[in-house]
Amino acid sequence: NKGIGVIINDHNVASTLSLCDRSYVIGEGVIIAEGTAKEIVNNKKVRDTYLGSDFKL
Repeated sequence: NKGIGVIINDHNVASTLSLCDRSYVIGEGVIIAEGTAKEIVNNKKVRDTYLGSDFKL
């Protein structure tokens, strides 16, 4: 662990979440969620805004 951060901008959410220990979701220039893949996928605002109710990793 080198403590390096990388910003990835990608629309393939399942693929991107599988690469990251921690993710941030930005909507309208504001961070609306942060956490592990499981926390992001289970976040109601993220599901309502981006993922939809049927999204699965």
